Amino acid sequence: MRNLSDDAVDRYIRERLKAGARPATVNRETQLLGQAVRPFFARLGLPALTIRHQSEAGNVRQGFFERSDFENVVKALPEDLRDAARFGYVTGWRRGEIESLRWADVDHDAGVIRLRPEAAKNGRGRMLALDDELAALIGRRWAARQVPGPGGTTRVADLVFHRNGEPLGDFRTSWATACEAAGVEGRLFHDLRRTAVRNMVRAGVPECVAMEVSGHRTRSVFDRYNIVSEADLRAAMQRTTAYVGRLPVEANVVPLAAAKTAERGR
Repeated sequence: MRNLSDDAVDRYIRERLKAGARPATVNRETQLLGQAVRPFFARLGLPALTIRHQSEAGNVRQGFFERSDFENVVKALPEDLRDAARFGYVTGWRRGEIESLRWADVDHDAGVIRLRPEAAKNGRGRMLALDDELAALIGRRWAARQVPGPGGTTRVADLVFHRNGEPLGDFRTSWATACEAAGVEGRLFHDLRRTAVRNMVRAGVPECVAMEVSGHRTRSVFDRYNIVSEADLRAAMQRTTAYVGRLPVEANVVPLAAAKTAERGR
């Protein structure tokens, strides 16, 4: 406790930023630190730590996928990763949530998936309705649940998304290779989450519902993911100019002064 000082926290912040951590990440870490030690400092009669808040103004990542780019990435992925990518593209779920999804979480009769609280990053379980594309995807995964076992036997995979019955594991190399082949080098799997949020908002899904699907707890974080692209801005201007073009050029109401002049001339 003697070594935990304002200077020590400042030093930690500088080292984390120098190592490449984003300001938002450092803020969350130091926030948790402050919450953890505050009761002990108060009990010992010590002044509370002064923790500098880092500006997050430049923390918005810009990566997202247009549909054509995404489809090209999927084509270049190994087959056992394709459905996991499609699930992320539609739902906006985090990679860890997708990888940990089990058949015990899928209610076929009700047509829903119930994510367990312990599998969610924010500790809150949530429900996802299966319809159309998602229902077909889960159907494919159900057909692929049986995998070869030892001695020529067959076993059933517990995980919805798996690699020969085992967890998908680290697939960063496969993902990077597929993105490079698709001409979108440098895109992240996490960009699917941003893309899903943007697509839901574009589709007119109420933001509170979109947040429930993707698992965002705070509006500020959700807004960072709802990225406006150049195509969005162009479409907005096209809709605006089309609307303006439909407005009447001639006034429908005759000004009062002009009306009086016309009346005197009769």
